[in-house]
Amino acid sequence: MLKNDLSLRNPLRLIVNDNEDIIDPGGFGAVLARAGVGKTAFMVQLALNSLIRNNNVLHISLNEPVDKVSLWYKEVFHLLSKQYDPRQVKQLWETILPFRLIMTFKIDGFSASKLEERLTDLIVQNIFMPQMVIIDGLPFDESSKQTLTDLQKLAAEHKMHVWFTITTHRHQAPDKNGLPAQLSNIVDLFEVAIQLLPQAGEIHIKTLKGGASTKNQKPPLLLDPATMLIKNPQLK
Repeated sequence: MLKNDLSLRNPLRLIVNDNEDIIDPGGFGAVLARAGVGKTAFMVQLALNSLIRNNNVLHISLNEPVDKVSLWYKEVFHLLSKQYDPRQVKQLWETILPFRLIMTFKIDGFSASKLEERLTDLIVQNIFMPQMVIIDGLPFDESSKQTLTDLQKLAAEHKMHVWFTITTHRHQAPDKNGLPAQLSNIVDLFEVAIQLLPQAGEIHIKTLKGGASTKNQKPPLLLDPATMLIKNPQLK
């Protein structure tokens, strides 16, 4: 009951069209925003949507320890489910935890080959085979394209879809197509790109590429600045 309700109330349906994962196996997605705007919270909601459907999610953090990432999941899940019976909430939480694995790397020690080594260890021992991967904290600069190309080959080989957080900066103007500078030269590698934009005390969710267009959506799809949860304008 709780699992079905959370799935049906998932506002990501307003973005994803018919594909609840938004991107296909082997594909890339990105969530872009300035520091502190809500990228990780948004990403955790994407992950929870997948976990509720019994999909394996590997969350890779390059700038936070395991316990802090785990706390993000616990807090977001309990905010999403606080109106339900606590016993059901606890049972569902315990049910989805085996489908999630958190992994950390130092930024300067992360590469596609290092990730492949760790994945191989997990897969050959039948410990964990991810269907969704989140990479949170990867720097996006002039050297990013080769790293992303290598990761794309790895994702295709293992039929995983991969989400990245991308930090944008206020002082950098978008390109002629309205894309943030960090995405401009690598946009061809991504199926979906979603930007979080603070505007007049609200955080707007804007689809830059793929998914269902949010450009003229009325009312707009928003993040609640207090909880960082996605608001569903179609539900009370």
